[in-house]
Amino acid sequence: MDVVALGESMVTFLPSRPGRLADVPSFDRAIGGAESNVACVLAAAGHTARWVSRVGADGFGQHLVEGIAGYGVDTSAVRTDPARPTGIYFRTAADRATDTHEVAYYRAGSAASAMAVDTVDLAAVRAGRVLHLSGITAALSDACRDLLYELTAPRPGRPLISFDVNYRPALWRHAADGPRVLLELARRADIVFVGADEARDAWALHGGRAILTALPEPAIVVVKQGKGGATAFDKITDVAVADTDGAVADADGAVADADGAVADADGTATFVRAPKVDVLAHVGAGDAFAAGFLSGTLRGLPVRDRLRYGHLFAAAALTTPGDLAPPPTRDHADRLSALDDTAWGRLRLGPGWTQAERATEEANTP
Repeated sequence: MDVVALGESMVTFLPSRPGRLADVPSFDRAIGGAESNVACVLAAAGHTARWVSRVGADGFGQHLVEGIAGYGVDTSAVRTDPARPTGIYFRTAADRATDTHEVAYYRAGSAASAMAVDTVDLAAVRAGRVLHLSGITAALSDACRDLLYELTAPRPGRPLISFDVNYRPALWRHAADGPRVLLELARRADIVFVGADEARDAWALHGGRAILTALPEPAIVVVKQGKGGATAFDKITDVAVADTDGAVADADGAVADADGAVADADGTATFVRAPKVDVLAHVGAGDAFAAGFLSGTLRGLPVRDRLRYGHLFAAAALTTPGDLAPPPTRDHADRLSALDDTAWGRLRLGPGWTQAERATEEANTP
């Protein structure tokens, strides 16, 4: 496998119309899960991907397994728990960033929360070039936390560990545990994805240098700055790729040195601005960004192109209403990521943009 992703997925109920949960008359069923989202997007992008988890012996669990497998993801290592249910949640149509947004989770005691060292197939989990994990799993139970410690433990032959911090304060039973555990797990990973806002809220860290100082072990730390862009602090390559004006951004979104100056002697910083996007919904964009960056990593692309891939995959999610969106074709993404800095800076993506090239190809086919 190119990528194995382990984590809980839930059946998501999306409202049929805007309004309070109390007023919405009906919902459409979908799939939601940070790690399975990454696996689905990578499979749609042509990589081999496996999702490992536990689901209940119920219709919702069957829907998850069948739905995720429908994206081309290997689900053979998903286990069915006869005693615990599949998690579900309901959300409103409002954007998560607004005060009117509501989410109702029903995941306590779920089948996935019983994932543990002795309840998952560790060989199947480790049978990938990349193992993608997130901080959400560590918050589900003590057994899940211990499982992530086991999977991230240094050992010969360990797959490349990708870790998305995904700090969700409401999931942690003890508020102080979350920041501590997430920092420990991030320091054991090879690639870390963290939002500048997450680093501030969880660890009181402000700016890329502070985050890099707190995470000296990972080979690459990607700091996401929302619509401003993202910075990758890379301790492997020797070349830093600058953005349009030769600038490298700080993790708070402010553009730093205009000469393309980089981090310390042990690493480089690459900043890529996000393209302008006509947003329909923010749900799933962070997972899609991680999938895009990992896709570029698997292909051995330069760090700048990995970041551009992340932005393009995120833009696909941002311009569709659900959690999952088909990414651009590889040729399409390659052409866009190869744009010069001026053209990249002018890029604007709206709903349907990933289908535009397919439509053009079909129109030109006899």
